[in-house]
Amino acid sequence: MTRDKLNDLKTWFAGYVSNFYSDDPDYNHPIRLKQEHTIRVCQNTVLIGKELGISDQDIILAETMALFHDIGRFKQYEIYNTFNDFISENHARLGLRQMAVHGVLSECTAPEKRLIARAIAYHNAATLPENEDDNTLFFMRLVRDADKLDIWELFIDYYYERKNNHSAVVELGLPDDPICSQRVVESLHQHRFVRTRDLKTLNDFKLLQISWVYDLNFVPSFQIVQNRKYIEKLEKMLPQSKQIKEAVKIARDHVNSFL
Repeated sequence: MTRDKLNDLKTWFAGYVSNFYSDDPDYNHPIRLKQEHTIRVCQNTVLIGKELGISDQDIILAETMALFHDIGRFKQYEIYNTFNDFISENHARLGLRQMAVHGVLSECTAPEKRLIARAIAYHNAATLPENEDDNTLFFMRLVRDADKLDIWELFIDYYYERKNNHSAVVELGLPDDPICSQRVVESLHQHRFVRTRDLKTLNDFKLLQISWVYDLNFVPSFQIVQNRKYIEKLEKMLPQSKQIKEAVKIARDHVNSFL
């Protein structure tokens, strides 16, 4: 994989996404969010990779994974009008099928294809495969970290502007009730990330995003979370009950202890 090839893939990706836009600004809003999200995940991947001191070749491979990690979102939205995998289908698998149909990785070597496909397949998985080799696991973790960092940024901006640009698709159709589910709160108390299937309210979704600190992998990722105050910003948007404050504090302490 070369830098020129990656640039060609970026051009192809932009053309592919352009086909999903319509004349309806409201319909286009989630598409634009996902396209911009992809660009920033690529940037995060490069940032973390450089901080970790990996080679230029590995950075190119990792950025390719980031470029296509959410490509299934666009077809998912077109077919199902949702980003909720549980009521549609797994967007990672859908994306890999789209890549195969279009022969996106036709010029890559067989090892490169496998590495890219495996990272995409597991970027949204609850757990990583136990019998995978260390190199593949490294790239899986790198893309997962880069993805989470931008989802935090994206949703915090979205919540601030929500009154002006509300989207049920972005919120997975969750009701904006002033409560948090007990099972979701308990997940944070137990130092584990919240499962999407347990979400009942938009506040649960915010707690899920905080719980992602338990699935971060690299010191630079934790440093970004701390420097950008993601947990603190999300906490301000949650009900200020004692139980929720304690759950958020546990997550914040996890970040501090890791650093």
